[in-house]
Amino acid sequence: MIPPRLVLATANPGKVEELRALVAEWGTVEVLSLAAFPGIACAAETGRTYEENALLKAQAVAAATAVPALGDDSGLEVEALGGAPGLCSARYAPTDAERVARLLGALAAVPRAGRRARFRCVVALAWPGGRTVTAEGACDGSIATAPSGTAGFGYDPVFVADELACTFAAASAAAKHQVSHRARAVRALGARLARS
Repeated sequence: MIPPRLVLATANPGKVEELRALVAEWGTVEVLSLAAFPGIACAAETGRTYEENALLKAQAVAAATAVPALGDDSGLEVEALGGAPGLCSARYAPTDAERVARLLGALAAVPRAGRRARFRCVVALAWPGGRTVTAEGACDGSIATAPSGTAGFGYDPVFVADELACTFAAASAAAKHQVSHRARAVRALGARLARS
C-alpha cells in the first residue's frame, strides 16, 4: 500500500527535487523533506550494496521521524573503469565538478566506443514498524567527452542515456524522468506498493 505521507531520507537537494516529482506519479502523497525534522540526519552509507545503503537511510529516518521514509542509493558504473566509481560515486571526489573532472580524466584515452556506462539506483521505503520494500532501476548509456548542459546534478553533465541524444544535464526534466535510473526505480516501487 502506498503511504499517504512519507519523508525523503536524503539531504541532497537534487535528489529531493527529483524524488518529489517522481513520487507525485503515485497519486496524492504528502512528501516531506528532512528539513521538516530539524536535527535528524541521514545514516552513513556503510553498506556494501546500493540496496543496503538505501535501506540504512530509509530505516534510520523512519525510526527517527515515525513517518515512512524513502531512501535511495545510486551509482555510475563505467565499463572501461571496471564498474567504477560504482558504489563510491558520491565519494569519488569532494564536489560534483571534481567528480566529473576526475571521471573524464580517467577516460581521457578511451575512445567514444569504449565509454559505455550504466546508472543504477535502488530505492527503499521503510515504515517505522520495520516493514521495508525495495526496487531497482537502471539506465544504460555512455560517457561524453566533455560536460554539456546545466540541469541536474552529479554526473548528469557527462552521462548520455541511450534513449536521449544529449546528456541528462542538457535534457529537460520531463525527458530525464522518462528514462533515468531513479525514475525507473521509483516507478517500480510504486507499482509494487500498489499491488500490496
